[in-house]
Amino acid sequence: MQKILITLICLVSFSFISKSTKAHCEVPCGIYNDSVRIKLIYEHITTIEKAMKQINEMNMPPVQIGKSSIKMNKKVNYNQIVRWVNNKESHAEKIQEIVSQYFLHQRVKPVNQSDRHGYGHYVQKLELLHRLSVSAMKAKQTTDLVHIANLRSTLAQFEKAYFTHTH
Repeated sequence: MQKILITLICLVSFSFISKSTKAHCEVPCGIYNDSVRIKLIYEHITTIEKAMKQINEMNMPPVQIGKSSIKMNKKVNYNQIVRWVNNKESHAEKIQEIVSQYFLHQRVKPVNQSDRHGYGHYVQKLELLHRLSVSAMKAKQTTDLVHIANLRSTLAQFEKAYFTHTH
């Protein structure tokens, strides 16, 4: 009985360890590739966009023509819609994780307010990262493609601010 209990405790402990090692580590290793993270976010945005389009296409309402109603897609495949929704939400969460875990926790460093120029750039980066995170949240909640445009636009602004100004 004691061996079973110890084994169970070990298994539970390992499950917590594996969940916390997803993102780039917070050990000050100095190994960063910021441009790769930006490209990953763009890739996640494109994946979310495809998922939204697929969901919208599969969930198409009937088209009214005169007195009759025509269903453009014969049968709604709810299982596939669920898969696309899960995929869309997963990629939105990955964007939030990169924004938070990588950029906010490790890369964007606080700047003293007395350095007006540097502080302004710091606040700009924080605002853009916050907007990215919120837009990713909204992309999780809907299939409105306006959030894709917001994500791309905000990421382009962040990329310019991040790589133009010292960090």
